[in-house]
Amino acid sequence: MAAAIDSLESEWAKVYYQSDESLQRKAYPGLIDKAAELGKRFPRAAEPKIWQATIIATNAAFQPSLEALSSLKAAKRLLEEAIAIKPEALDGAAYVTLGTLYYMAPGWPISFGDNQLAEQMLQASLKINPDGIDANYFYADYLLQQDRSAEAEEYLRKAAQAPLRKNQYFADSQLQNEAKLALASTQQRKSNTGKNKFQAIFTAATYNAD
Repeated sequence: MAAAIDSLESEWAKVYYQSDESLQRKAYPGLIDKAAELGKRFPRAAEPKIWQATIIATNAAFQPSLEALSSLKAAKRLLEEAIAIKPEALDGAAYVTLGTLYYMAPGWPISFGDNQLAEQMLQASLKINPDGIDANYFYADYLLQQDRSAEAEEYLRKAAQAPLRKNQYFADSQLQNEAKLALASTQQRKSNTGKNKFQAIFTAATYNAD
């Protein structure tokens, strides 16, 4: 099962991190079928459910709105099943993905989006894997969505410095690059904010002096 999971993750990463949306649209259904077949082979394992949910959720971006909402709910159910079976599976990946769904999905009454639950899930993933790229990056992304950039910097820095898995070097290196870019952007915004505050103070002081 471990080899099959590694293969599925590698295939997904090659699709997810390439820019041709038409190829992504064509590739995801086949990956969903592979994940479902793996789930049938190992019905009591958490890992296939996690990857089935991940692929279903990423494919939702290419579906009409109602189908996409249905897909997100299906992914949520699979992740909850995975957590019930083995919370620490794939270094807490089910918590990472579920937390991400909670803060990206629309809230009630449209869907199940919930920022409070998102933070709980993402913090649970960090308890399992405090140094992991995924756990740190997606918690940082959540914090940025909540305008908590000062807190996000710590987790982006951890993601940018996290060790890369040999068996998933491509996927990890891609996410690590995103973490580095997000960290640089956050630091640049902070620097600009500081300059703007200084300029405002300088302008006010000049005006008052006149």
